[in-house]
Amino acid sequence: MAALAFTPHIQRPPIPPLSTSTKAPKSRTKTRVSLQPSPTFSDPFVLQLAETLEDSLPSSSSPPLPLQKLRDTSSETLLSTSWPSRKDEPFRFTDTSFIRHSQIHPIPRPPHSSALSGISSNTQFPNLVVADGYVVNSENLSELPNGVFVGSLLELSEVSIMKRVREFASNSDCGDLFWSINGIGAPDLTVVYVPAGCKVENPVCLRYISVEGRDEGSNELPVSNPRVLVLVERGGEIGIIEEFLGKDGQNRYWANSVLEVMVGEGGKVRHSYIQRQSLNAAHIKWTSVTQEAASTYELVEVSSGGKLSRHNVHIQQLGPETVTELSSLHLSVSDQTQDLHSRLVMDHPRGYSRQLHKCIVAHSQGQAVFDGNIKVNRYAQQTDAGQLTRSLLLEPRATVNIKPNLQIIADDVKCSHGAAISDLEESQLFYFLARGINLETARKALLFSFGAEVVERLPNPVRKEVESHIRELLDPTLKGSS
Repeated sequence: MAALAFTPHIQRPPIPPLSTSTKAPKSRTKTRVSLQPSPTFSDPFVLQLAETLEDSLPSSSSPPLPLQKLRDTSSETLLSTSWPSRKDEPFRFTDTSFIRHSQIHPIPRPPHSSALSGISSNTQFPNLVVADGYVVNSENLSELPNGVFVGSLLELSEVSIMKRVREFASNSDCGDLFWSINGIGAPDLTVVYVPAGCKVENPVCLRYISVEGRDEGSNELPVSNPRVLVLVERGGEIGIIEEFLGKDGQNRYWANSVLEVMVGEGGKVRHSYIQRQSLNAAHIKWTSVTQEAASTYELVEVSSGGKLSRHNVHIQQLGPETVTELSSLHLSVSDQTQDLHSRLVMDHPRGYSRQLHKCIVAHSQGQAVFDGNIKVNRYAQQTDAGQLTRSLLLEPRATVNIKPNLQIIADDVKCSHGAAISDLEESQLFYFLARGINLETARKALLFSFGAEVVERLPNPVRKEVESHIRELLDPTLKGSS
């Protein structure tokens, strides 16, 4: 029987120098924060990576103010930030040496249009394609209601929207190395703006495609830094579908993405996040959400790709009567790490939250990590918060590390959490076998029903694509266990 694992000890090999072969010419004109190392706190590897990212940015004498502010703030933060190790509590079970020991190359320009041929798009929804961190294509955006903007900050001409972007861009500081790396390396900022009282009927699909990559045996690791800001004004509603995929299912690359969401009073955001990157890729994702009074934020996540995949979710309720719902399904079918670190802060009365986390580890060297923190502060009276994590381990040495955490200071609350880890129940399999159903079909039905509670919350037709993808990933595992 697979077991819950705690602090493993890993001895790290020596660190090779960072490759800087993709540096852009030094003759370009740009505003730059000096990255001089601090004798006590600086990490030479991080500083060199920051300079390499800065030099790879597209040549521009005057980038938009929000983008320049983001880069300056991130540069200053990196002066005192070191690369995380297993000794740091947030990375206790997550080994990032896969990235650290690679030769990291920023991607200095968007891919040629011919490189995107053969990649299908969802024509039913308004959609925007972000390739290697650059906005390269859009479809059906003209169907959006008046006042709604979806596109690149570099193409934003509406003064009132630009003013709102300036107010919010880079205001939140999550204090994480990868957040700051994205801030200094983002070549653009994708903006989704919904004016007050506007309800967008169809969801907007953001498709992130990693085009540039290296072969499996290479030590090079191209990195992209897509960044998105979603602003929903008072009473506005929108659905956002984020889909991450690689052009080649076996390539090595690093997608380092950030999404910031601001939901105004009474607003609603339905967020679907689907991650199916190459099984040789690194995928680091930040989602930062602030919710004003009586607003709603719903996240449905299905993550199945990446050799190393980590999603950091930080949510803060800024007013009473606020609703937050988080649902996630992680699938590890190879020697993958699927990691979810979430934090929800509730500061006001009558807040409501529900979090459901499920994962399936179907490989002896696969692992899943869940660190979920819900903090109910003193004035968050009459709060209703629930958290549940359930994990299936299908191989004897499969590993899951979970830390559900409720911190409650208020005294008039209704809060609960629970955790369960197991293989498929023998009694449930026997029920199928006793009715003439073979073992493979029985296991398939139980596994799909386990994940269906999350997958069925995705919008159509994305849900059907995800179901088909999960079947393809699990079929070899099921046949091997029958």
